[in-house]
Amino acid sequence: MPQETSEQLHRVRWTARRRWLMLGGGLLFCLGLHALREWRATHSLLINLTHSLPNWAFLLEEDRMPARGDYIFFTPPQNALVRAHFGEKAPPFGKLVLGMPGDLVAHSGEVVTINGRPVATMKARTRLGEPLTPGRTGLVPQGCYYAGSAHKDGFDSRYAEIGFVCGTQVIGTGVPVL
Repeated sequence: MPQETSEQLHRVRWTARRRWLMLGGGLLFCLGLHALREWRATHSLLINLTHSLPNWAFLLEEDRMPARGDYIFFTPPQNALVRAHFGEKAPPFGKLVLGMPGDLVAHSGEVVTINGRPVATMKARTRLGEPLTPGRTGLVPQGCYYAGSAHKDGFDSRYAEIGFVCGTQVIGTGVPVL
């Protein structure tokens, strides 16, 4: 009889432990879901469909402002050239941050420089023959960035049709995934 009591006590303890383990597992699962939901609120996956960037997939961090050399994703300005090539509701643009607030942007012929360092070459026309307007020169304003790419046909801050990328245009900073 004492053996049965010991066995019953063992079963009761194991059942209690299992309940605590299940309760703890459920709690951890709920906390994990909450953390994932919080993370998802400020992160997303973007797919690049153009040849202007070397990567085709980016993790977008919406709560982090970019630094020089980071990828910046932004809403392009609404103008005739953007609408003609990207539609009424243009998708987000992704470019490299080449110029920060206070940097000096200059043009020397077709060459764009930032703080004296060449970063891009401008073209007079798009690949379809539409005229392009050289972008602004001077200091990059506070809260704005010079966004560009190494691609020869990059449509970026080198042209006035895109210009500096400022505050409300910025969606977030991209981290290359693939």
